[in-house]
Amino acid sequence: MSRPRIVIVGAGFAGYRTARTLSRLTRHQADITLLNPTDYFLYLPLLPQVAAGMLEPRRVSVSLSGTLPHVRLVLGEADGIDLDGHTVHYSGPEGEEGTLPFDRLVLAAGSVNKLLPVPGVAEHAHGFRGLPEALYLRDHVTRQVELAAAAKDRAECAARCTFVVVGAGYTGTEVAAHGAMYTDAQVRRHPMRTGMRPRWMLLDVAPRVLPEMDERLSRTAGRVLRQRGVDVRMGTSVKEATHDGVLLTDGSTVDTRTLVWCVGVRPDPLVESLGLPLERGRLLVDSHLRVPGRPEVFACGDVAAVPDLNQPGQYTPMTAQHAWRHGKVCAQNVAASLGVGRRRAYRHRDMGFVVDLGGAKAAANPLGLPMSGPAAGAVTRGYHLAAMPGNRVRVAADWLLDAVLPRQAVQLGLVRSWSVPLESASPEVARVPGRPERARRAGTGTGERDAVDPGAEWAGEERSEEQPPGGHSRDRPSGEPAKNQPGGEPAKNQPHAEPREEQPHGSRSGSARASGTPRRAAETAGPPARGTRKPRKTSGTSGATRSANPAAPSGPTRSADGPADPGPEPPADQPPPGPDIAPGPVKRTDGRAAEGDS
Repeated sequence: MSRPRIVIVGAGFAGYRTARTLSRLTRHQADITLLNPTDYFLYLPLLPQVAAGMLEPRRVSVSLSGTLPHVRLVLGEADGIDLDGHTVHYSGPEGEEGTLPFDRLVLAAGSVNKLLPVPGVAEHAHGFRGLPEALYLRDHVTRQVELAAAAKDRAECAARCTFVVVGAGYTGTEVAAHGAMYTDAQVRRHPMRTGMRPRWMLLDVAPRVLPEMDERLSRTAGRVLRQRGVDVRMGTSVKEATHDGVLLTDGSTVDTRTLVWCVGVRPDPLVESLGLPLERGRLLVDSHLRVPGRPEVFACGDVAAVPDLNQPGQYTPMTAQHAWRHGKVCAQNVAASLGVGRRRAYRHRDMGFVVDLGGAKAAANPLGLPMSGPAAGAVTRGYHLAAMPGNRVRVAADWLLDAVLPRQAVQLGLVRSWSVPLESASPEVARVPGRPERARRAGTGTGERDAVDPGAEWAGEERSEEQPPGGHSRDRPSGEPAKNQPGGEPAKNQPHAEPREEQPHGSRSGSARASGTPRRAAETAGPPARGTRKPRKTSGTSGATRSANPAAPSGPTRSADGPADPGPEPPADQPPPGPDIAPGPVKRTDGRAAEGDS
């Protein structure tokens, strides 16, 4: 007799906990498959510390295969789900497609950035939901401070060292608190010529910081932010965003090159395509996390509207604490449906909240006891170490080193601005040149483009910041793609190179997904020109590209009189090195100097 097949979609807090608990409960009596676009579980609460240079990215990334030894990991993103056929269709990181049959299905796809109809925000703002966005923000803030320090014009210096964060919830408050400390440390060692200092602004339409928390904790967080010089403006938000600044709802204008969007999240659009009852985009489930009318389907985490038994008529909020607890109960109920143990209803007890404000500062109320100052900081870090499913020693070591050594304020140039668009429904995966974005399929079967296609041409539409290859950019004169950048035109230092076609990669669209219908149309790559390396398929889960200094290139250089001998062609199974993208200044057509990644 074959073993039952369990498919878990998503490896966030809920999905990871479900897989780990199920692996222990079933004891090899079921085949557990975890479908996720990355091979790690991301501990989101510590992401602001990655952006501030306190923690290295791998510290908050817990290996799935290393911590879930009895769970099969499939890298990919769910395109559609056929509930009647009991199959999940997915697209892999290199464009491959496949299906996963299931006897039990757990939907734990998580959430994505929430957009509001504010002009210019989608083009000029960046979210904060994944490692690529955190790495981009760290590089961008570092670069702006360095450019501001070298600027002779006070107006330009002020704009570059002004950072606007929209959303005073958990994420926005922590980003502003850690960001202010990070930039202050930079200018303390290297003062600006104009004598100016970085300025951080925190905006929200709510009447106070952290409106979802106890008022005493809100006052603590607001006081710490103001002591660090953060301009906290409640009852104010962004009315319009441009490349050079933002227009606020109070009528004032702020010149800035940095807009961080932390307004909130929305459930992953995957569940919208299932044709099942929803509650504000979340899949309705009963108290046992089972979808009514579908006994084989369970949902947990941010995509599930779980009844709050402590407050009848309400649903549990979209927080990591609830998602982690959902995962345990969901695993127990899935196992019970297979005859292992008994099922139980989800009922929670509020254990309190913690908000890390950087340094020794924090706001916490463990078990309802409000705390602030160093005591709250110790409780907050202790809670995070206890909650992390791995890397505890490494995280503690990084905290210790940060306490005794200065942070390294350097740009790595791994993630470009167009690689992490705000409207992306896959914030955990950086956008890669040449990877076709998915078109959503409505019930009529027509496809509508929901996200920017890196390989698409933009006709008559001006784009801010950097453009994906194939589109015009302010940073590239005459709309030409940057040198050494994949896609579009070939690198100028490659002899006899022909433009290569786009290659299929994996990404998830941010729109409704048709049940049981794949949405990826893989594009075939043309053969490489003679004398050039064969193009490779870039992994859809990697947003890293190597930066190169155009003024001092490493390795052998090519003669200006003619192309150098390209050497023997590599084997077909040997991929060429990654693209080299120079993050330094480039010329603009309007005569002004612009940074490589504003």
